[in-house]
Amino acid sequence: QVQLVESGGGLVQAGGSLRLSCAASGRTFSSYAMGWFRQTPGKERKFVAAISWGGAATYYADSVKGRFTISRDNAKNTVYLQMNSLKPEDTAVYYCARKVGVGVHNENDYDDWGQGTQVTVSS
Repeated sequence: QVQLVESGGGLVQAGGSLRLSCAASGRTFSSYAMGWFRQTPGKERKFVAAISWGGAATYYADSVKGRFTISRDNAKNTVYLQMNSLKPEDTAVYYCARKVGVGVHNENDYDDWGQGTQVTVSS
């Protein structure tokens, strides 16, 4: 099991940028792919981005392609989500999680969710 703690959320104007971090405990962090999801009140968590264990492969939701970049530093046990050109519709609580299943986009393929960090984009 891995414990995950997200940080870096906040309030930003449309067009601005934020970088989220997800710090992981445990020696096996580098063995797992990781993902970011987001959730708005009353709705299910939606896939945002994922990265393979070594960082060579990345995956993005269509809604964030070209604006968000996922990366990881296994020496620091941390995965990042750089968010540029933010839009009001990006407002959500953002979660990171460890990928344990074969899929990429479904939250059921992930485990060890963090507590989330709020991102609010004002228009």
